[in-house]
Amino acid sequence: MTRAALFIIFTLFFLRISWKSLANPGTHGFYRFFVFEGVLLLLLMNHKYWFHDPFSTLHLLSWFLLLASIFFIVQSLLILKREGGHGTRHEMPENFSFENTVHVVERGLYKYVRHPMYSSLLFLAWGTFFKHINAVNIALIFMISFFLITSAKVEEQENLRFFGPKYKEYMQRTKMFIPYIF
Repeated sequence: MTRAALFIIFTLFFLRISWKSLANPGTHGFYRFFVFEGVLLLLLMNHKYWFHDPFSTLHLLSWFLLLASIFFIVQSLLILKREGGHGTRHEMPENFSFENTVHVVERGLYKYVRHPMYSSLLFLAWGTFFKHINAVNIALIFMISFFLITSAKVEEQENLRFFGPKYKEYMQRTKMFIPYIF
């Protein structure tokens, strides 16, 4: 009962913050909503397994990914705020205000990955997945990964339109989510 109530409460919150994006399926925020929902489901379904056998190999991998998730979100928000500048993108009214940067950020984590906030979501999802692996969670983790990649690719097209060749050059020097790997 509690998990169902939490799912409804958080879904309403995600609907509230994603409302504009859900009305425009061509935006990255549309796909990001489904990432939020998938991660929420994984968290709610796996929370009871978080401290079962916490030093097993899978749980240690899970803890590493969860810590990486925290590091990536904190660092990327700080760097984006400091380096990105702020503007209004009239062609992108769906964006959160912090997304409306006016400079391509290439410092800190952004020197290695284009989407460290999505990396954070990816690490959170996979870290939660490794707490308890079953068929439903396997389907969820692949769905989340698919929607994250789709969201990033759509956002890259938006950034190419906004920043032009500078963003294309940036894309060639960086990975999407994981430094030096992917």
